[in-house]
Amino acid sequence: MHIGPPCRRLVRSIPRHLLAAYILIFALRAAGPAQADEVPSESPSASLSTLIRTYLATTDPDKAEALQAEILENPRATLAVVTELLRQGQTYGAAPVGLQPGLPVTVRERTYRYGLYVPPTYDPAKEYALVLCLHGAGFSGDAYLERWQTRLGENYILACPTYMQGTWWTRHGEELVLATLRTVQSRYHIDPDRVFLTGMSNGGIGTYLVGTHDAPLFAGLAPMASGLDTVLMPFLENLKNTPLYMIHGRQDDVMPVELSRAIAQELTRLGYVFQYQEHDLVHPMAGGHFFPREELPALVRWFDRQRRTAVPKRLIVVRDATHLTPFGWARIDATDRIAAFTDLLTDSRDEAIVNRRYARLHAEIVGPNRIEVRTERVKRYSLYLHEALVDFSQPVTITTNGRIGFQGAVVPRVETLLRDARQRQDRRMLFPVLLHLTVKDTP
Repeated sequence: MHIGPPCRRLVRSIPRHLLAAYILIFALRAAGPAQADEVPSESPSASLSTLIRTYLATTDPDKAEALQAEILENPRATLAVVTELLRQGQTYGAAPVGLQPGLPVTVRERTYRYGLYVPPTYDPAKEYALVLCLHGAGFSGDAYLERWQTRLGENYILACPTYMQGTWWTRHGEELVLATLRTVQSRYHIDPDRVFLTGMSNGGIGTYLVGTHDAPLFAGLAPMASGLDTVLMPFLENLKNTPLYMIHGRQDDVMPVELSRAIAQELTRLGYVFQYQEHDLVHPMAGGHFFPREELPALVRWFDRQRRTAVPKRLIVVRDATHLTPFGWARIDATDRIAAFTDLLTDSRDEAIVNRRYARLHAEIVGPNRIEVRTERVKRYSLYLHEALVDFSQPVTITTNGRIGFQGAVVPRVETLLRDARQRQDRRMLFPVLLHLTVKDTP
């Protein structure tokens, strides 16, 4: 704006404090009236929360890397703030309730189906327990959905995937169970410390195998009328922190009751927590090979009592060469030659499988900031550390097979926290420290 000489003299004659007020009034009038539909810009913390939710949800690795870089550049992305946002998890809105058969779930670009039951009183602000139920041969997830949903009550969501002939012991079967879990968790407000896995017959075998390989995900396992091949029995050691509730009919002529008795005997030897029920009931069509409805109330009461310990002080990990993935706060990374299952699990009976040659790792917090690890057939392993395990402000000592493998300070990192949170998708298991250790030859 051009101001001529007469106006300049007038402006110089106005006191400074009045001149400032006139300028402010003029600017406000020039801006015009406020628009009713204007929305305040998102706060920095809300923006960071949106970035983190998008980062956790994306399936595109390149997009995830870009989002992670953007999060790390955010000045508010301190360890404390990011940890709290991860713990809060996503916000859930209204979602369909009641029986929902035939829902799609994708595994390796192939679509499968699962049945879902959500109580009519579902409240997205409340956490719900989830029961994953695996059907037997000749059945489907939808068929099991109808049998179970009326018996669980209003505090449980039920998901029943369908897999061909109930061959849940295959790698694809395991992946379908885990994909169903993640899909339901993305849609409904599930308590990660109250996820249960159960199954009948072939589904019971799947419950044992998926449950032992992925035990840190579950608050409890309930296999029914099923068992394990003897070469798979060592994986029961993984259930140190995961209780079992087993049911079997004494007159079962499809899966002999001796299968469950052998597992109960092994769990007793290990000193693990479990409950075992046998019944004498006979079904007109299935004989003794079925799950009596009379047994369900006691099982649901057992579900009601169980809560997962997300970060236990002691872990026992048994792995074959195809399951070298995180198990709670430990991971076996490299091994000597051990058994390696095919996608069909035990269709191959090589010498390593027959002799049950697996890798083992026992990790335990034995004192303040002191961790003892014992291994068999392990060359390298990793530990994920959580504030419930160690004090990050003090040095940490880790011994492996009696030798000090690490001693010193550990540095929590936001990048480590984010990467692991995206892999696990579990807001109760957040690890900002990751250590890689090499096992020295035992003298």
